[in-house]
Amino acid sequence: MNPDLVFEHHRPRLFSLAYRLLGARGDAEDVVQDAWLRWHGSDQAAIADPEAWLVTATTRLGLDRLRAARTARQHYVGPWLPEPLEISEAPGPEQHREQAEQVSIALLAVLERLGPEERAAFLLKEAFDYDYARIGQLLGHSEANCRQLVHRARQRVQAGRPRFEVAPAQHRALLARFMAASQAGDAAAITALLDHDARMVSDGGGKVIATLRPLLGAERIARLYVAVARRGLGLVARMGWVNGEPAILRYHPGGRLHSATLAVIEDERIVELLTLMNPDKLARA
Repeated sequence: MNPDLVFEHHRPRLFSLAYRLLGARGDAEDVVQDAWLRWHGSDQAAIADPEAWLVTATTRLGLDRLRAARTARQHYVGPWLPEPLEISEAPGPEQHREQAEQVSIALLAVLERLGPEERAAFLLKEAFDYDYARIGQLLGHSEANCRQLVHRARQRVQAGRPRFEVAPAQHRALLARFMAASQAGDAAAITALLDHDARMVSDGGGKVIATLRPLLGAERIARLYVAVARRGLGLVARMGWVNGEPAILRYHPGGRLHSATLAVIEDERIVELLTLMNPDKLARA
């Protein structure tokens, strides 16, 4: 088969792996392009399993990129949140199918807490159903060591995620109520929707005004939203989707996207708000 056709057949899988590994669309695209260059520079006649070769190349390139990115992100202004693939107000059925294959921004943010090899082992096992022997060959570790990597990663991911899944309709309805309360600057309504120990993270990247540290506590978060509402910035809020997950989209009066806010929900309360404000990330999505 034509080498280009072979690569294009596997490209969606390679991009999905790179995106989950890096949490940034641009970095994932660069990794896939580098894998393509290596593929064309290889002796393809000697490659018995093209998919395995391409996944291995993408994972190793992704790990190198992730290590470099983690160093660079230490100098990022304020909290760093993953870059979304797609932001939409009303995705169609085809977009829903594509988005359903992607992980949520909240989960990608939890994956940021893992070490590079932990993250790779976890994704290869959980998202791509690789066995431990294959993961070990790919990462250059023993099968037993890979089991430990995945076990530790699962524990850390579970610790950072809600105990119970929320139905999509309930998730969207609660977020819509929060949108209405925050637009009205209703402190009591905002506080009632938030967990007492709720956490808010805003990613402005130093390019727009955003909190430079996570904001903790329902009352503090409510005060901030009330202050923003009183400033009368003229932002228009609408419900939308980010990577297939319900989100509040806020627009400047001229129609340019100002921010996208997602929520982590547990026991019918919002436990975490993640707001993407960096205009570069919003524009690419």
